Amino acid sequence: MIRVLIVDDQPIVRSGVARILSVDDGFEVVGERDDGDEVADAVTEHRPDVVLMDVRMRRVDGVTATARLNEGV
Repeated sequence: MIRVLIVDDQPIVRSGVARILSVDDGFEVVGERDDGDEVADAVTEHRPDVVLMDVRMRRVDGVTATARLNEGV
């Protein structure tokens, strides 16, 4: 099972992606967040295998959030 964290500022996008990633196909959505400033805590909490993140969000964009995650590695 591939554990996925979805990060997008649009709830309809998050729910749509979560519906596409089905357990039958080997995916488990372990969490959803609505901005990049929430990613580090969510990764610590949920320990996903994959973070699927929007590039453009209100407070912290996906590129910046990814860079912050990489700094912590």
